[in-house]
Amino acid sequence: MSEQKSPVFSLRHVGVFYKRNRGVFGKPFWAIKDISFDLYQGETLGIIGRNGVGKSTLLRLMAGIIKPSIGEFVNHGYQASLLALHLGFIHYLTGRENAVLSGMFMGLRKKEVQAKMEAIIEFSELGEFIDQPLATYSSGMVARLAFSVAFQADPDILLIDEVLGVGDAQFSQKSAKAMQEKICSNKTIVLVSHNAAVIQQLCNRVVWIEDGVSKSEGETTTVLTEYEQFLHLI
Repeated sequence: MSEQKSPVFSLRHVGVFYKRNRGVFGKPFWAIKDISFDLYQGETLGIIGRNGVGKSTLLRLMAGIIKPSIGEFVNHGYQASLLALHLGFIHYLTGRENAVLSGMFMGLRKKEVQAKMEAIIEFSELGEFIDQPLATYSSGMVARLAFSVAFQADPDILLIDEVLGVGDAQFSQKSAKAMQEKICSNKTIVLVSHNAAVIQQLCNRVVWIEDGVSKSEGETTTVLTEYEQFLHLI
């Protein structure tokens, strides 16, 4: 199905490194080393891999927050927004104020976020807590606010970093259902998650990253099986 559509992102042998220490002699740390794949319009692509293999760095690159150190990353003219816990949030501001800042970070104008505020509050189920400082929120409440803002922002491409597995079971089901609606509306989504059941349920295709390298790419069940077999060998 994806080969019948045009790519929205193309990555060819992409790597990103950071210097561990300042100065000329600081050794580079390669967060990702060699990743290649295409993201196609209207698909939900899952990104799997163990902790520290570069999944979050990859999402930051696709969001345009960082640039590749090597290789080629091409955005074919689409707006992408990264949904990650605490991204752009300021703990001493209220949930409402953070929702406005987060929405603007995702490309909306202030008036547009304010017009969507009631929908954000309703979906997040925060009620009167929306006007309390974020420092008083649990991690689940932060996740609900972050997801709700991104869901209302409705960018061309939604990049989701480990948010669906956070919070109580009821909200996890609610967010998964919302994502299903996005999928049915031909939205393009990239989802990082350690929850194999969520990846299986939501994703058309999966990229498995190991040690900063795209180790496998393909149909969801096939790649998940390869990954699970690999984990059992360690």
